[in-house]
Amino acid sequence: MFQANFDLKSYNTFGISAKCSFFGTFSSVEELKSSLTEVKRLNLPLMILGGGSNILLTKDYHGIVLRNEIKGFAIINETENQVIVKSGAGEVWHEFVMKCLDHNLAGIENLSLIPGSVGASPMQNIGAYGVEIKDVFHRLEALHIESGEIHLFDKSGCRFGYRESVFKRELKDQYVITSVEFELQKNARVNTSYGAINEELANKKITKPTIKDVSDAVIAIRQSKLPDPKVIGNAGSFFKNPVIDIELAKKILLEYPEMPNYPDRSNSNQTKLAAGWLIEQAGFKGKRIENYGVHTKQALVLVNYGGSEGKDIYNLSSDILAAVKEKFGVDLEREVNIM
Repeated sequence: MFQANFDLKSYNTFGISAKCSFFGTFSSVEELKSSLTEVKRLNLPLMILGGGSNILLTKDYHGIVLRNEIKGFAIINETENQVIVKSGAGEVWHEFVMKCLDHNLAGIENLSLIPGSVGASPMQNIGAYGVEIKDVFHRLEALHIESGEIHLFDKSGCRFGYRESVFKRELKDQYVITSVEFELQKNARVNTSYGAINEELANKKITKPTIKDVSDAVIAIRQSKLPDPKVIGNAGSFFKNPVIDIELAKKILLEYPEMPNYPDRSNSNQTKLAAGWLIEQAGFKGKRIENYGVHTKQALVLVNYGGSEGKDIYNLSSDILAAVKEKFGVDLEREVNIM
């Protein structure tokens, strides 16, 4: 059932070579339950792996890694304007977005080309270009590792925050997400509130964009700024955009009036800053140290040019945290999971 002493290099988008004691996959709830029985017998730590796009392996993992490969795509409920779509957690996120576009279902086109699996999307509350998973989320099914029971979680039960959910906090490592349901629209207005999308559409002379047009624009933007993990190892945005008190933001703006800042919709006393801008101002954009560094086009992205170790990339991220704190008094937070 399990492969011993398994190298995870091909299963993380950083392309880091790190071994686990045992590795296995599951493509159904029944296979997952069977694997968990073996995990308990071996009495070793467990890591559930999706697309491997939000993880940095800094050392070998002395435990069992199970990769979620549960597939499936189905429309389970439909009204005149809305559709509930259910997806297996092991589906590739971008492929799921493309399937929804094929059915002319709106709501997640702004999230095109985000790496990772469907199961990771609510866990991270992934977001981009003015849309977050919580905006389209209906519910999910997750298996409780200890009891083996399937539990349902609605939007309130997931306790979504900025790149956060209950599965990253109180319930971390207690559940395996097996399927996710999304509430999508048949005739929704496209969301082009993000400036870069409008610029891309204008360049293409598109004045009445469809959801496919928006998706194509997002894909073009992401491809122009972010490296392809198949070419250069990376995990996308390594840091979260910090949310700080508005008074601190005002102090920084006195010295750096050009600093990008955005109102926090959930708290009028706070402001969201662009982590990439802060990192660039601290002098790290494009910095290369031997075979790893910071991407030349996007300071949020740390990269493995080939053969680097996870601990080196982690140490670089620590240097960035310290430099931004010293220069601006702002605490950045890693978005990538460190193992």
